[in-house]
Amino acid sequence: MRNAKIISSGMFVPERIIPNSYFDELLGENVSDWLEENVQIYERRWCSENESTADLCVNAANEILNNASLKAEDLDLIIIATDTPEYISPSTASIIQDKLGAINAGTFDLNSACSGFVNALDVGAKYIQSDKNYTHVLVIGAYAMSKHLNKADKKTVTLFADGASGVLLKADESGAGMLASKLRTKGQYHSWMGIYGGGTANVTTDKSIKSNDHQLKFVRKFPKELNAEIWSAMIMDMCESIDKSPKDIDHYFITQININSIKETLDILKIDMDKTTTIMHNYGYTGSACIPMAFHNAIENNKIKKGDLVLFIGSGGGLAFAGAIFKL
Repeated sequence: MRNAKIISSGMFVPERIIPNSYFDELLGENVSDWLEENVQIYERRWCSENESTADLCVNAANEILNNASLKAEDLDLIIIATDTPEYISPSTASIIQDKLGAINAGTFDLNSACSGFVNALDVGAKYIQSDKNYTHVLVIGAYAMSKHLNKADKKTVTLFADGASGVLLKADESGAGMLASKLRTKGQYHSWMGIYGGGTANVTTDKSIKSNDHQLKFVRKFPKELNAEIWSAMIMDMCESIDKSPKDIDHYFITQININSIKETLDILKIDMDKTTTIMHNYGYTGSACIPMAFHNAIENNKIKKGDLVLFIGSGGGLAFAGAIFKL
């Protein structure tokens, strides 16, 4: 059976390092202790003034292609998962295609907020599974949220960061590839967190800029247990669909906004923390880039191997949830 195998990964983060001490000075209070004790973030990367989402993606894409020993011309499709696009229109993916010289690739962006990479992974795999015209699909999650942060809002400015990471999918008939996927949405939370200026509901004007609608806002606090409950239920559903148990999964890659939610999820499943990888400590919260960043980190540190079952699960504004199980 034709399936989509992950054959390489890569990532890129800006050079600019922002330590927690920066926010102690910026906000005039000690936030370092809370960040280190509660979310285990010690530093993060922010784009320079002249650096954007497309720049992050191109650098990540070049590493992914190099690790796969492929040229940009070999790509059939490029999917960029981001909610911090280069422009409202045209797509960021079209810019990446041009900058890479991927002359044979179709392109599109996918916006499902921070669950976007897993959504895009699911879509890219299904292109390969269903259509022989697609052999190589590049999937990248990208985040340049520093461009949309209110420097006076300690609820957001201390957590969010920038980066891009992804994988290359290749058509394969060896038994490797995507085995299960699942999407869920809790749309009643759509107004609780987001960037609400610039779209057709609230075109960015001088008035909206003054009210910070062009910046990321936490409008209401989400229920603490929400992620852990939904992630664990989705994981059990996906495992059951392929006659596996959560204990059969070799490694878990989970949205990196809150290490406690990851711990709570694995506790529900009775899974040890050594079966997951966390990268928020040095990179902050990188949205749709964080799951592939954790995956790439695990590969670089020899934590996963050929034949392993890996599970990706993410969530983001909307609220959108996405999960997938792959055999490597």
